[in-house]
Formats: sequence, structure tokens, C-alpha cells
Amino acid sequence: MSTVISKDGTAIAYDRFGNGPALILAAGALGYRAFPLQQRLAELLSAHFTVFNYDRRGRGDSGDTLPYSVDREIDDIEALIDAAGGSAYLYGVSSGAILALEAAERLSEKIPKLALYEPPLILDGSRPPLPRDYVERLNAAIASGRRDQALEIFMTQALLIPAEYLAPMKSSPMWNDFMAVAHTLAYDGMVARDVMAGEPLPPGKWSRVSATTTIITGELSERFFHDAANALAGRLPDAKSRTLAGQGHDVAPDAVVPALVEFFGSRG
Repeated sequence: MSTVISKDGTAIAYDRFGNGPALILAAGALGYRAFPLQQRLAELLSAHFTVFNYDRRGRGDSGDTLPYSVDREIDDIEALIDAAGGSAYLYGVSSGAILALEAAERLSEKIPKLALYEPPLILDGSRPPLPRDYVERLNAAIASGRRDQALEIFMTQALLIPAEYLAPMKSSPMWNDFMAVAHTLAYDGMVARDVMAGEPLPPGKWSRVSATTTIITGELSERFFHDAANALAGRLPDAKSRTLAGQGHDVAPDAVVPALVEFFGSRG
């Protein structure tokens, strides 16, 4: 494990694998660098790139200086890019893809290529938006020491999992892993809430993203992910969308890595 120090003094932990162009992995909600699928993703990509698999602030071995802000998370990515030599590719998943878009807009000269897997944009009424008080409810649950309640809010309000399906999830070992990072769910809520409100993207949103971009969706995923990918492909100046056969939102590393290698390895 290595660390970089972000602009506000927060230590951000990461593992570095492989050789080649630098590639930073931005996990989604509840994701962290020691999660088995994240480790598998980093391992496969390290055959082609110098992979920076990091813990977003508040997770794993990274620090968590308060108050949280999206700008501070972008500072974390910039610190990793600087550690990589001043330029890096960026791959973001789900809410991590929204964070990656925000970073690519502010750090346009440092991120030449950007890959996004299913940024969860809710742009119309075809799917319920995040509740207006979603972040506040998460913060209240965390402040009262109820990480389990924060997880329930996320599962039922963001993922729309029926409440009766939560019982078997709570009895699985993974639930305890999620509990360890549940306090960061409000952070992802702050990253995503403005673009999960059931309204079209504001004019000019992400207009300064200059990176060559691919937006990837899974064939089996909900329709709104595909709509979001098409909307982004039409908005960003140098972007295309593609679909992975047989995949859903929980994409298998072995399925997505060939698409990432093809994209990041190309000259375009």
C-alpha cells in the first residue's frame, strides 16, 4: 500500500500494479480497493497499464477529513494523477463514473481518456428519482450511529430493492463489509443527486470535458442506464457508447476489461 496526500491534508491509500500508461480506478458506492471484484479488475488491467486502485476518502485505509465535498474528492484524484506523473486515464463505475466526469471537467489537461460504466443519471420520469431529502436522511442515520439504516435507505431508495429482500442480504458476510463504508453513502449521494433528480441535464453540464470518452452499459441493465449513456454520448464533444452482452450493473471484471483495453489502448 502507498499513500498520497490530498490538498486538504487527507491521506489517500492506493495500490499500484503493472506497467504502461497510468489508469486510475474510481469505485462506485460502497466500493473500495480491497473488494475482491475490484482487486480482480486491477489485476487484469495491470497486464496493460500502471493501475492505481485507490480507496476513496472515508473508505478502507484512506483518511476522511470533514466536511465532505465533491471538490475534495476531485483533489484526491488530482493527487493520484500527480503521483502518476501528471497525466492518467480514468475509469469510473456508477456514482464513481459521475465523480470521474466531474474530475475530467476540472482536470481536463490531466485526463486524456475517460471510461464510464453506467453513470446512474435519471433524466426523466421513467424511473423514480432520488428523494429530495436522500442525503439528509443518510446523514441523520450516520449521525445516530445507524449505519444499517443508512444501508437500508440506499438499497431501497437508490437501488429500489424491495424492503422484504433485505433480510437475506443482512445475513451475508458482505453486509458487514458494506457496514464498514456505509457512512460514505452520503458522499455518493452528494456526487449524484443533482443528476438523479428526474430532470434533463442543465445546459453546459460537463461541457468542458475534453477527454476522449467511452460510456459502457450492460445489455441486461435497466433502461435508464442506456438512456443516460446515449444522452452523454450526444453531449460530450468526443464520446461514444457501447453495450456489453450478458452484463448488468454488477459487471464482471473479465467482461469489461477487454473493452477497457481496446479503448485505452487505441490511438484515438
